[in-house]
Amino acid sequence: MSRAFLALYARDVRLALRQGADATMALAFFLIAAALFPLGLGPSLDTLGRIAPGVVWVLALLSVILSLDRLFQADHEDGTLELIALNPHPLFLLVLAKVAAHWTTTGLPLILLSPAIALMLNLNEAGYLPLIIGLLLGTPSLSLIGAIGAALSLGARRAGVLTALLVLPLTVPVLIFGVGAVEAAILGLAVAPHLALQGAVLAGALVLAPWAAGAAIRQAVQ
Repeated sequence: MSRAFLALYARDVRLALRQGADATMALAFFLIAAALFPLGLGPSLDTLGRIAPGVVWVLALLSVILSLDRLFQADHEDGTLELIALNPHPLFLLVLAKVAAHWTTTGLPLILLSPAIALMLNLNEAGYLPLIIGLLLGTPSLSLIGAIGAALSLGARRAGVLTALLVLPLTVPVLIFGVGAVEAAILGLAVAPHLALQGAVLAGALVLAPWAAGAAIRQAVQ
């Protein structure tokens, strides 16, 4: 079982690295969109510092959603997803492998870039650590929740738009708790409750999202 998980994870990571344009597009969006805020709002460092937590989190969310098309769609089009669904191994485990590969090639680079974006937006230094920890807890949740939307929209026209409409409302708690942790640190308040809620969302998503996405995939390939 673990061998099947690792094999599918390694395959998806290799494909993402080989087709680098798809993974790079989300990162390029993250960087370019963040660079527009100082240009649009002007040189006021106080203003940029106040909005920095929300900007980083919203752009991370949109970047993840932008990359959800490659989670299942290509495998659905070439028939690989049907073979995965017919595999004797539990489908939820294989879905989890694909989500882990998606996070490795999208969420992890976003986390590595986030300190540079925060510096550009003049984030208070007290907010850096909660920002990174929050993204470490929150971006896997975004990928897991996104997997549900990506699976439900398989075969639909304008699947990318439908996925975004399905996923965005479900990701609001992740966004709120992530921004709240950074703002609490800047104000000298307790950060742990916000991060604990982020962890609770991640735990719930780890349990429920692979099952829900797996059920949607079975429906799509039948």
